[in-house]
Amino acid sequence: MLSRTRTIIYEETVPDPILQTFLETGAYLKGHFRLTSGLHSSEYLQSALVLQHPDLAQRLGEGLAADMPKGQVVVSPALGGLIIGHEVARAMGARFLFTERDASGKMTLRRGFFLTPGETAVVVEDVVTTGGSTREVIELLRTAGVQVLGVGSIIDRSGGRVDLGVPRVALATLDAVAWTPEECPLCKQGLPVEKPGSRAAA
Repeated sequence: MLSRTRTIIYEETVPDPILQTFLETGAYLKGHFRLTSGLHSSEYLQSALVLQHPDLAQRLGEGLAADMPKGQVVVSPALGGLIIGHEVARAMGARFLFTERDASGKMTLRRGFFLTPGETAVVVEDVVTTGGSTREVIELLRTAGVQVLGVGSIIDRSGGRVDLGVPRVALATLDAVAWTPEECPLCKQGLPVEKPGSRAAA
């Protein structure tokens, strides 16, 4: 499996240059957060605060593209994967599409986007935690007859444990603890929970 990852435990000064960039841009948050997956965590990576800077977005996209298989199309789930997916596609010279959820919550292609059976694709996310959204994109692509060559993300916060059934690359890996709401020690302390992501958790 493709890999260029480093597991980092949070410190005030993070030696990993990718996570240091998140710290310097205010994108590495500490507190009590509800993730898109529905899990709770004391750490949150707000990639939009990094990717608002075009030069950083370009550099991260080029870094991912250099380590990933070259697909004919790059596909990202909206909303978090849009900017980094576009930058990876630019660096690869590939077409870029994004998926969205319909009214029922199912991941789908809209806006006239199309896939051709036999095409090759890579899936790009900003942060992977449980891999749920990424799996849905992979399933959509395979249903359309597209060959999925691999998955890339800026950060893998699962500690490398998520298995998506395809080669996976991350620029940095964070072993961040996450809990179900029922097990969350921060909830038990009565600390208010924030949901800083782009969509409500199920």
